[in-house]
Amino acid sequence: MARLGSVKHAAAELAVSEAAVSLHVGQLRKELGDQLFTRTASGLAFTPGGLRLASRAAEMLNLQERTVIEVRQAGHGRRMLRIATASMFAEHAAPGLIDLFVARAADLDVELSVHDPRDFVGLLHTRSVDVAIGPAPGNLDESLASQPILNYRVILVCGPGHPLAGRSATAHQLREQIWLLGPSAAADTGVIPTVLHRVKVPEDRQRIFQSHAAALEEVKRNQGVAPVISFAVARDLANNRLARIGGPSTQVDGVWHTVTLAERGAATAAAELIRFISTPRATQAMLRGPGVNVGHFRPAVHVTLWS
Repeated sequence: MARLGSVKHAAAELAVSEAAVSLHVGQLRKELGDQLFTRTASGLAFTPGGLRLASRAAEMLNLQERTVIEVRQAGHGRRMLRIATASMFAEHAAPGLIDLFVARAADLDVELSVHDPRDFVGLLHTRSVDVAIGPAPGNLDESLASQPILNYRVILVCGPGHPLAGRSATAHQLREQIWLLGPSAAADTGVIPTVLHRVKVPEDRQRIFQSHAAALEEVKRNQGVAPVISFAVARDLANNRLARIGGPSTQVDGVWHTVTLAERGAATAAAELIRFISTPRATQAMLRGPGVNVGHFRPAVHVTLWS
């Protein structure tokens, strides 16, 4: 249901009634003591606990599909590059970057999975992924190499008809708003959690959507406020579809890094990506890439293949 965005579509895929799906959801809510999600015009809005549950379920469901794909590709002599990213990078910067990168290598498939940045080091050490992209983990050691690749700024926005549009807001005023958020809000590290912690936004004021794009659609309807990457909303701000909110804690700068094992030897697909990602073409692709649409769900582990 989290992947499809509605009870109706989930029931159709499972070949059961909507009532049966709703019954199971009700049982989960009772057992876990969490509302899990609410329905909005842009799809399902998850509570922090609901997003964690959906993410774990997606991880288990994707494991079988991922294994089948890896076995098939190995048998056909293709190379595989496995990239772990933070959710904001996956949604806003990865599509343009990966599309441009894979166009250069006909024998390369790229697997993108979204993780909490705290897991990057473990994923690299166990060789579950070849490169990680996102905020630099705090637990780097000499076995890992990291380099900054892109600076970005997170700002706070609302719809043009919102009472705070174009105004400077106090922390108290911000805490009273409904915060419309993407999956990055469920992580414990990164710029978005930093903003939420600085403002001390209560959990019951947070609505977490299946994508940052879906959250922004609700913002444009004046349903709440959202912290967003400035380059991703520049056009909407210029066209007055969104408005900035000023004040303390409404602007935070961040840096995305690549992290790999610090190994020397034969050239690898990961090394190729590291060299490519520092070029001006790659930077422009990240800043101006297609992004994802409103309905695209980015759970903690979401596998996307480019070939």
